[in-house]
Amino acid sequence: MATDFGEASQVALEYGRHVARLTGAALHVLHVVRHVVADTIGVEGYTVDVEAFQKALEKAAREQLEAIVTRDDRNGLAADTVIVTSNSPARSIVAYAKDAQIDLIVLGTHGRGGVAHLFMGSVAERVVRTAPCPVLTVRQPEREPKSPEAMQATARV
Repeated sequence: MATDFGEASQVALEYGRHVARLTGAALHVLHVVRHVVADTIGVEGYTVDVEAFQKALEKAAREQLEAIVTRDDRNGLAADTVIVTSNSPARSIVAYAKDAQIDLIVLGTHGRGGVAHLFMGSVAERVVRTAPCPVLTVRQPEREPKSPEAMQATARV
């Protein structure tokens, strides 16, 4: 399960938890932190200590990740949290899935279309195209997501 800590990722985490419970799988929760040092190469006149800034970003991401993975996740789903630093979230998600032999990637999508998608691309789309395993994309619902009981009933059909 990959997260950017947005609302769609929160919904995707619930789906990931549910799938892990149904299948007895371990839950891996991954976040990719932007590599700011690479962004500053060739930038003249900056006064920010980019290494300290990078460490602060990684620390904040770690704290957010630890906050969204519960004790129940750790005990019942053998949940593991993973931080990767990269400027290519899609590539990092796919590489982690390959290295960790992940069976299913779950990630939220913003559902951008048209011009926004053309210019911004889609991490989810890139992951779907290149992943070594199935990918479940979860769009942030405009209504309440299905309850776990409704999801379980649907899974039995």
